Amino acid sequence: MTIRTRLTLVYGGMLLAGGLLLIGITYLLVYQRLGDKLFIGAQRSAEQPPPGVAMTYTQFEGEVKNNALDTVLTQGGIALAVVVVVGLAFSWLIAGRLLQPLHLVTETARRISGAPDRGLHERIALDGPYDEVKELADTFDLMIARLDKSFDVQRRFIANASHELRTPLTVNRTLLEVTTETPEASPELRQLGRTLLAVNARHERLIDGLLLLARSENAVVDGSYVDLADVVVHVASQVPSENVKVAAMPEEAPTTGNAVLLERLVHNLVENGVRYNVPSGGWVRVESGTRPDGVFVSVSNTGPVVPRYEIPNLFEPFRRLGPERPVAPGAGLGLSIVRAVAAAHGGRVFADPRDGGGLTVTVILPTAAAGGEFPT
Repeated sequence: MTIRTRLTLVYGGMLLAGGLLLIGITYLLVYQRLGDKLFIGAQRSAEQPPPGVAMTYTQFEGEVKNNALDTVLTQGGIALAVVVVVGLAFSWLIAGRLLQPLHLVTETARRISGAPDRGLHERIALDGPYDEVKELADTFDLMIARLDKSFDVQRRFIANASHELRTPLTVNRTLLEVTTETPEASPELRQLGRTLLAVNARHERLIDGLLLLARSENAVVDGSYVDLADVVVHVASQVPSENVKVAAMPEEAPTTGNAVLLERLVHNLVENGVRYNVPSGGWVRVESGTRPDGVFVSVSNTGPVVPRYEIPNLFEPFRRLGPERPVAPGAGLGLSIVRAVAAAHGGRVFADPRDGGGLTVTVILPTAAAGGEFPT
């Protein structure tokens, strides 16, 4: 039950209890008063007893008392019922009036949660006396102000980091490429240049992954219609897989969201499936389709045996499966980005180990709403 309903029932219960107590006290007083009057009337009649009068008091004493008490109970009960009904109606109205500021807080919080990037500038700014509700609204405004400031700092950091971190790496790559391609470069210098280029490329992937992870952790507000089947076909044809066979099994999976982020989600899953596979004869299977709770993308692969208790660690940044897992050139952010992108689209991701080795990673996203609108 809502607080308004509970308050109404409390007020009504207190009114009913008070009314029952009042009727009980009235009943006792009437009972005592009628007994005294009938007793005095019987005594006076006995002093000059006309024929049959004393007998009349004796016969009708109980009947008069019972009728009077019954009248108190029935009429009082009817009056109490009417008062309780009217009191419940007024209690419902008064409780709604008292809780109106809380509804304002709830509506504001709902608007902010529906548009986290653009709604943080909104405030409740509740007017009225400084009571508990006013204190709650002011505290909520203060919290939103701090969150707004934190998001602004994060956005500025991502913008600055995107420029400040990528620029020197791009310059290094250009210088290394120019140096190693000159005719005068010795074989040792060329080998060193290729090694440094590989290290530089890994740093570029690491920075790109970190920036993408930071951006994808925010909920997607504006999205477009995306069929995951098209994404699966495109990614399966683009990911390099020399020793691994990539098979796409696309079925229609309509959803809404950021097409670039969803493509990166599928790309990371397929790339991980190819990277962490058996040396030869391995395969990766990419599927898409619909299910009762949404649309899905599933990627299965052959590979090393994965203990089930290690699976949660795979979705943490910079975490790999134990020291026995082959060292790969990735940055350790692939599945972390997948989880962040899925969460930003209102979805979820889980993984299951395959018998004989490898994983099956499944991402479930909301089905596209009617008209291709982004679900809120």
